Amino acid sequence: MDDLYKCSSILVVYLMLLGVTETSASLSPKGVNYEVVALIYIRDALLDTNHVLKEWDINSVDPCSWSTISCAADGSVMAMLMPNQSFAGTLSPYIGNLTNLQSLLLQNNEISGPIPVELGKLEKLETLDFSGNQFTGLIPSSLGQLKNLKYLRLNNNKLSGPFPAMLANISGLTLLDLSYNNLSGSIPRILAKSYNMSGNPLLCNRVKDCPVDSHSPLSVTLDPNKHTEPSGQHKSLKVVIALSVIFGCLAVFILSIGLLLWWQKRHHDLVFFAANEQRDPDICMGNLKRFSFRELQAATDNFNPKNILGQGGFGIVYKGCLRDGTLIAVKRLKDNNAAAGEVQFQTEVEMISLAVHKNLLRLNGFCMTRTERLLVYPYMPNGSVAYQLRGDNSHRKPTLDWYIRKRIALGAARGLLYLHDQCDPKIIHRDVKAANILLDEDFEAVVGDFGLAKLLDQRDSHVTTAVRGTVGHIAPEYLSTGQSSEKTDVFGFGILLLELITGQKALDFGHDSKQKGAMLDWVKKLHQERKLDLIVDKDLKGFYDRVEVEEMVQVALICTLFHPGHRPKMSEVVRMLEGDGLAERWEASQKVETPSYRRMESIPRRYSDFIEDSSFVVQAVELSGPR
Repeated sequence: MDDLYKCSSILVVYLMLLGVTETSASLSPKGVNYEVVALIYIRDALLDTNHVLKEWDINSVDPCSWSTISCAADGSVMAMLMPNQSFAGTLSPYIGNLTNLQSLLLQNNEISGPIPVELGKLEKLETLDFSGNQFTGLIPSSLGQLKNLKYLRLNNNKLSGPFPAMLANISGLTLLDLSYNNLSGSIPRILAKSYNMSGNPLLCNRVKDCPVDSHSPLSVTLDPNKHTEPSGQHKSLKVVIALSVIFGCLAVFILSIGLLLWWQKRHHDLVFFAANEQRDPDICMGNLKRFSFRELQAATDNFNPKNILGQGGFGIVYKGCLRDGTLIAVKRLKDNNAAAGEVQFQTEVEMISLAVHKNLLRLNGFCMTRTERLLVYPYMPNGSVAYQLRGDNSHRKPTLDWYIRKRIALGAARGLLYLHDQCDPKIIHRDVKAANILLDEDFEAVVGDFGLAKLLDQRDSHVTTAVRGTVGHIAPEYLSTGQSSEKTDVFGFGILLLELITGQKALDFGHDSKQKGAMLDWVKKLHQERKLDLIVDKDLKGFYDRVEVEEMVQVALICTLFHPGHRPKMSEVVRMLEGDGLAERWEASQKVETPSYRRMESIPRRYSDFIEDSSFVVQAVELSGPR
């Protein structure tokens, strides 16, 4: 079934690509990010033995949070940094669809096959390094169209054929290295400041052996200020200069070592941030601790992949154990702006730490270096709701009974209510789903990852076009306009309730019966047909209260009404889950669901229709994790 699903996904992507004439980092009118599609084709062409690209997912709507990918401010893919990853296979021609690419580093892998001619479409490309691979065939002449190219390294491959004349005419090249291939013929006049052609025995390196243009040596470094000097009196001067440079470098090296040792000693000390006690009298804030990077390295066994608890748009979470035996969860953030604003980062971390509630994941501390940002949380022994509902590839946990699912729903609602109404400033989660609801030792719901969208977004506006979330959980108005509010979280919470009821992912509902569409649409249809038993998770084996399931479905459908103004606040959601006011609210919701009202407001009948209907995608919107 998994193979069938994968094949069908690839077929759908292929059909969508038939109509693609241009590439863009944004969504198409059909809700497809062309760069995501191109990257999936690139992933499938490579042989990834170390599973470096396992988080590259066709269901994602944005690649900015993927490993080895860096994005520009507008969300377009700016760099692919994949050296020394033991990749084999070939490089897909779909690389030419990443038209905003500036850096492409694939050196020291085992990639074979021809170099795609489509690379010539990457007009913004500045750095291209394919050295140390097994590429064969001709060097594409299309590379000569890359007028912004500054560094080109194709050395140590198995390339053959003549040197492309167009490549020699790129005036902006700082470095050109084609050494140790099987190139043949004469070398044209090369405009690059520095180039290396050695290790190509079939290339002409003597004037008498080459036809025209044979004046170029096999390697040279050009110096515009270079001039011919008499050999006698300047030799001693060169020796003095060389010795001065050597001693100067030694002095700088020793000074750098001293500064490094001082910096490590300074940052080894732990810094504590005082915090105030919060409104909940039963919870004491305590201290927010600043950990050293070395301390977290030791706790996680140098971030051993065996200690990975989970990963998502914001980063990878590792299980760790401190020296005193305390178990922790370390989230290693994926943030391309890690070097920016230490004071700002510390301030915003403190703001997140002030959100203290029994249904919110407590922040124990953080770590920040020049290139790393890490958050430290208490370890949650029962994992996430998604894990408890669906397990993982190796095994499945015992089924959550209906009573625990009800308690999880109410606990998560209370946590979101605190973020919306009791935090100052209030926090909008923007990615409410089962994977972000954690469970402590008593299976109490704990909302995680709150505040990370704001923490990793350097803009101050409450409205952002950097839409963050997961397909199937995103509110329509957020998808179409980029405007987030408390009501976008309410929509996500409604989908969370459906996950608790069905036990399935938002995009997997009906998969076993070969049905298509978002889970929300199918629940609405089955609820209207009064087929409640088909909605409830089969793993419950009939052990649930039918009235309570009906009420939770109603709450979920109220939370996922199309228009945000028709959705309740989280305070109302909590009351409805507690059994107060649901009947009246449900009756009111049915009025705005009538066909006549929908036609008047131009509201689509299905959530899937909204995603596919181009009339609702009013601007290019990209869905992303942290930049």
